[in-house]
Amino acid sequence: MNLGQTTIELIFGFIALLIAAKILGKTQISQLTPFDFISAMVLGELVGNSVYDPEIKIWSILYALILWTALIFTVEKLTQKFRGLRRTFEGNPSIIIRQGKIDRDQLKQNHLDIDQLQQMLRQQKDIFSIREVEYMILEPNGQISVMKKPKYESPTLEDLSLKQKPAYLPITLISDGMVVKDNLRESGHDEEWLLNQLKKRNVTKFEDALYAEWVEDEGFFCLKMNGQ
Repeated sequence: MNLGQTTIELIFGFIALLIAAKILGKTQISQLTPFDFISAMVLGELVGNSVYDPEIKIWSILYALILWTALIFTVEKLTQKFRGLRRTFEGNPSIIIRQGKIDRDQLKQNHLDIDQLQQMLRQQKDIFSIREVEYMILEPNGQISVMKKPKYESPTLEDLSLKQKPAYLPITLISDGMVVKDNLRESGHDEEWLLNQLKKRNVTKFEDALYAEWVEDEGFFCLKMNGQ
């Protein structure tokens, strides 16, 4: 096979797949329904098979990718507009446990047994006993949503009569010895302030800090390159 042609087809296929992924959105990865899984596989196969088939030209790859992406994009729009089609292509959530009782019909319809059910609870929700579960819903993408029985729920601040504190996102200021300047400005500080904070922790230059962050209610935190 001509290496030059293979290189061109791989680059072309890479760019085309990147564009297709951008058009179709993040659901192809983050919310993978059976239909999404098939569409993602076909997109990859269209490029993969064509790269190693010398009879297939670049324009054939482009046409196949455009057509398939257009079909998937059309289906996505239709499922957003028509609820009935959404059930056909994406499926419905299934209530596997209802009011603490396992629905055996739903288990059979979703091709699950008790061992698989327990494994899903342990791996996805850290629940080691079915007795803790009031409701369990199997989502179309294979993930589960669980509502615990009240006596097994973790107590909230309201339950403990504690004052609720505002929540703040940590802002990364240094990553691998490099100052993240946009984040530093967002935190309301400058490099001089950052260097002073490091010096208080016996770090004399930015390159010696592996990681540093700022949280509004907790202040400054850093890790040195040597792990201390």
